[in-house]
Amino acid sequence: MTVDRPVDTEPDQSALDQPALDQPAAATRPDRPSAPPLTANAGPPRQWSPLTTRPAGFDWPSEVDRAGRDLLLDLFGPDPEVRVEMWDGFILGPDTSTKVVIRSPHALRRALFHPGELGFARAYVAGDVEIDGDVFAALALRERIARLRPSPAAVRALAVLVRQFGPRPPQPPPEEARMRRRGRQHSRSRDAAAISHHYDVSNDFYRLVLGPSMTYSCAVWDSPATRLTAAQTAKHELVCRKLGLRPGERLLDIGCGWGSMALHAAHHHGVQAVGITISAEQAAEARRRVTEAGLEDRIEIRLQDYREITDGPFDAISSVGMVEHVGRAKLPIYFDNLFHLLRPGGRLLNHGISFPGDPVGAARGRPRLGPLPLPRDADFLHRYVFPDGELHEIGALVTLMQAGGFEVRHVENLREHYALTLRAWVTNLENRWDEAVALVGAGRARVWRLYMAGSALSFEAGRSQIHQVLGVRPDSGASHQPLRPSY
Repeated sequence: MTVDRPVDTEPDQSALDQPALDQPAAATRPDRPSAPPLTANAGPPRQWSPLTTRPAGFDWPSEVDRAGRDLLLDLFGPDPEVRVEMWDGFILGPDTSTKVVIRSPHALRRALFHPGELGFARAYVAGDVEIDGDVFAALALRERIARLRPSPAAVRALAVLVRQFGPRPPQPPPEEARMRRRGRQHSRSRDAAAISHHYDVSNDFYRLVLGPSMTYSCAVWDSPATRLTAAQTAKHELVCRKLGLRPGERLLDIGCGWGSMALHAAHHHGVQAVGITISAEQAAEARRRVTEAGLEDRIEIRLQDYREITDGPFDAISSVGMVEHVGRAKLPIYFDNLFHLLRPGGRLLNHGISFPGDPVGAARGRPRLGPLPLPRDADFLHRYVFPDGELHEIGALVTLMQAGGFEVRHVENLREHYALTLRAWVTNLENRWDEAVALVGAGRARVWRLYMAGSALSFEAGRSQIHQVLGVRPDSGASHQPLRPSY
């Protein structure tokens, strides 16, 4: 049974308000009908159609067309789950409403030079491939691409494309991050560059995608029918309750984003909040929102690295969506810093994406962190979305927290909640696609569509997880925790 799940795309009012009725925005193109509501198990509504004609000025020889057909059959087989169309009209698969359109031989060049996820992603970001309809259904083709092995057909196709276009692969789209020139990994300067690549895009773009709460982390859903704004408010409230916040206490919010957590905690729990970020655009927008809410006397937003905080102690620390940016090698330093910034009895709530380890032994040959295999290098995510981002297995993370002095009191997995959140963000983006392209360009809008849809599928399949871990700095053996939690 499916339930209609509306999402939030109305103009930003305040992170503190929870509208009584949130109406999803209509598609921005007046010549297209309004989108049907998204259901819990369905993909996003179809909002546009790709260009199906060959780009002007290109007239590829017939042997290029034949090589393309051979390679498509090699990639997808004769019966892919969704319709696949080539630039010359060649079609594979059933007559589905979702179509993957290969608009140029350059898409196949990218797939041949970089088989698997990266080649397909580059082709999509560059516009050599178009996904029309349900992006979630189209991404099922990833499994076929991942199984690609060299074959006589692929070798012949590559030879034809090399003769036509030369031996070098196409240049990556300009949206790809270039981090090697930025210094040592997880140095302060390189961390700042990595954060800037992802977050200093456009505050208006993030407002369009995230909705009025401007919260870029997993929401907490009572049901799939919950509004996105209400689900994000529930997440902030859950963090505050786990931290046991009381009026007058000092809260440090590390990786504060656009200030939503600090705004909620100050407004609803009366704390004095300090939010830190190393994104200049986030800091500017967070300060604007604090002023708009009239909470300048309770909230301070700093452009500051976590290694630079010296004004503890704090009563509580929230770290929401921050640990993924820290890096495995820096986690002991991270938790040591947070431990010493807390007063005895103070609490830390760490909310972050994790990977599930290897319960069936399928990754015996992969690099390991102690007894645990490390996740596969996600080329697309690292190059386009989260440069230098690293995920941690939850058991290893708990071990490192406790090694840093924390007593871990509660662990909660919210992976289904993040899948719902990501699907809502994809719908927001697609419903206002033209506005998004005007703000950040077609390539970057495509990056976000692909990454959010792929991430939603990863959470739904259990390949990604997200945990909230509550730790306390012991006070001479006392935890100051209730005998039974109220959250």
